[in-house]
Amino acid sequence: MRFPKTRSRHAAMLLAVFLPLLAAASSSAATKPGLPVVMLSDIHFDPFHDPGKLAQLRKAPAAEWTDILDAPDSPTQAAEFAHLQSVCGARGVDTPVQLLESSLHAAQIQQPKPLFVTLSGDLMAHQFDCRFHTLAPGASSAEYSEFAAKTMRFVALQLRRTYPHTPVYIALGNNDSGCVDYSEDTGSAFLQADAHSIAEDTGNAEDAAAVLHEFPPLGDYNIPLPAPVQHTRMIALQDIFEAKRYTTCGGDKTQDPAAQQTAWLRAQLTAARAAHEHVWLMAHMPPGVDAYSTLAHGRNVCAGDAPEGYLSSDDLLKAITDFGDVIRLALFGHTHMDELRVYASSVGGQQVLVPGKLVPSISPVSGNDPSFTVAQIDPASATLTDYSVFAADNQTGVDTKWKQEYSYSADFGMPDLSGASLQKLVSGFTDDKSGTQPATLDYQQHFFVGGSGKATMAMKLAWPAYACVMGNGTAASYRACVCPAKRENASASAH
Repeated sequence: MRFPKTRSRHAAMLLAVFLPLLAAASSSAATKPGLPVVMLSDIHFDPFHDPGKLAQLRKAPAAEWTDILDAPDSPTQAAEFAHLQSVCGARGVDTPVQLLESSLHAAQIQQPKPLFVTLSGDLMAHQFDCRFHTLAPGASSAEYSEFAAKTMRFVALQLRRTYPHTPVYIALGNNDSGCVDYSEDTGSAFLQADAHSIAEDTGNAEDAAAVLHEFPPLGDYNIPLPAPVQHTRMIALQDIFEAKRYTTCGGDKTQDPAAQQTAWLRAQLTAARAAHEHVWLMAHMPPGVDAYSTLAHGRNVCAGDAPEGYLSSDDLLKAITDFGDVIRLALFGHTHMDELRVYASSVGGQQVLVPGKLVPSISPVSGNDPSFTVAQIDPASATLTDYSVFAADNQTGVDTKWKQEYSYSADFGMPDLSGASLQKLVSGFTDDKSGTQPATLDYQQHFFVGGSGKATMAMKLAWPAYACVMGNGTAASYRACVCPAKRENASASAH
């Protein structure tokens, strides 16, 4: 089968945005002490890569999909897939079964016995609804939801087969829907089916029961991380309900599910604080400013335009900062890029800093190389001590070789991924307005995994905006960071 060359697509898009703005404006695996954790995000598995197999997949249970998907391609695979890509307006190729299998096999080789595995959302391919209904035009909405849930179950089963004795924690993303991207109904049949798939991957009867109880209404759950990590819980959110673009499956705009979710999250964090427990918070879309969309849509933030954001409000951001003494790590995906965040708060008159990690994607849809992350966690403090990113040498999963792209400690010289360490690193990034310091250049290079020179150039042009995103979650603080006059005014008013 043939795959289009998409490596430079995202870089070209970045350059198209940032060059006009510029003119107008005139090694080895991680070795730090700790226990290993594998982190995945944005798999975007595409069961339609061979359209001729859809009828078989619809009839078979997810447990039998591997034999169907691994069978030789249909004679018309290339032509039918190209037609599907065109009809659905695809911007690139998502993850076929060969790439999914290669990714999980490589992760298992790099770390065969992690303490646990995380997957921060978007298990399903882009344009999933278009692909399904184009190939099965007479299918009902219930049949679509059933096939979507079966796809989710297949990915969960692949993870379970890769790590049969390891807890796997899965959060859902905006593409993981029983109706359409960015839409879902509370308590839907899709969420109820996913509850069973996700519960089984926890590998623990008590944890599975907690997921089955908590997950169906909103796609959220709260379970303890495994020993020897001490007094720490994993809270996973399906933050599709928080998304700026969220609607019900019927197309209605409502904030009710988001309000319910925020209330649930705050209750869990309050209970963790009372019990003197730490929390890892995992969701798909990060709170705060979306630098790419802000620039791509021509938002003149310094002239008063509001920056673009991923979510409809700052409620999730405020929950993180209000409980900065509890949350040890905020884990996200969504952008497909390798990114860092730090969330600052004041608790009891003391500054508290929450580190945030955006895990890069397995899907190469933006032209990036597929990747996964192997990290180390200190079991006593629940802090990441280090991480390494591993990248594929091609985007197909066919005859693919995987190598280490970089490690956090070696490139950035930080002792760990605590809030204090990350704040120091991010402050250095924001102070480096020219984007030329060694750590800055490393971040720019690794942001777009496997990035070409064009991608790195685009990041250099956009550096102040991206640097400010890392440590400034609200529109006001982001504006003060990127706009010199705003910074001067803020400094003057402080005195």
